[in-house]
Amino acid sequence: MGFLLQFWPYIAGAVAAVFAGWRLRQTGINAERARQAKEKLAAAEDRLAMDKEATAIERRVSGLTDEQAKKEAMKWSRP
Repeated sequence: MGFLLQFWPYIAGAVAAVFAGWRLRQTGINAERARQAKEKLAAAEDRLAMDKEATAIERRVSGLTDEQAKKEAMKWSRP
């Protein structure tokens, strides 16, 4: 009992330091998860926009002749 009374400030400080370190680590983990979720959302929105654009182009060129479709495709293909 005398040991605890003599060293209680050091024990309390050590417990507080461990708790603070744990909280700091959890804050970092949560921030990283939020960053990754934001990136995933941005990528999904980007894919959706590209899909909408591709669908619009497909609808526009579906009624074209082969020559007109080839001319339209040349705009989007790599040289």
